Amino acid sequence: MSRVGKNPVAIPSGVTVTLNGRLLSVKGKLGELKLTTSDDVETSVVDNKVWVKAKTETKRARAQWGTTRALVNNMVKGVSEGYKRVLDINGVGLKAAAQGKKLNLNLGFSHEVNFELPPGIEVKTPTPTQIEIMGADRQVVGQVAANIRGYKRPEPYKGKGIKYAEETILRKEGKKK
Repeated sequence: MSRVGKNPVAIPSGVTVTLNGRLLSVKGKLGELKLTTSDDVETSVVDNKVWVKAKTETKRARAQWGTTRALVNNMVKGVSEGYKRVLDINGVGLKAAAQGKKLNLNLGFSHEVNFELPPGIEVKTPTPTQIEIMGADRQVVGQVAANIRGYKRPEPYKGKGIKYAEETILRKEGKKK
């Protein structure tokens, strides 16, 4: 029995959820997201709540039950509030600048890195050493943050590189004389 799947997803005001067969679409002030649900689960919208139930008691159906409920919850929260990841840049000469649908990164390479943003993603740079990634789709926001962090991961000796704001770097001790 899924503990997550038992709870319904409440639909806040300003968000509309439509169900067309297995295609669930959620529309809000920040955009529209769609999800094709699995054959193993049954989804219904009743009284401003989205209910997800497993059709059978197989292991796969029970796994899809909780997963589908979590995905629907992420979609509803994404179109109403949105998701945000913050990256910090540490190191001398390392900086970022947002320009329209591009993010220009100076990371100590011989060239500037130009990162193209996918649709539905906004990037702000309040300071040259901080990047804010915002969007309605939780998976895409996290993937963009991971791709940007992948250009220069933080190293363990001085902590230079790109890290998540809430991340702590495990530091190593340097050489001894």
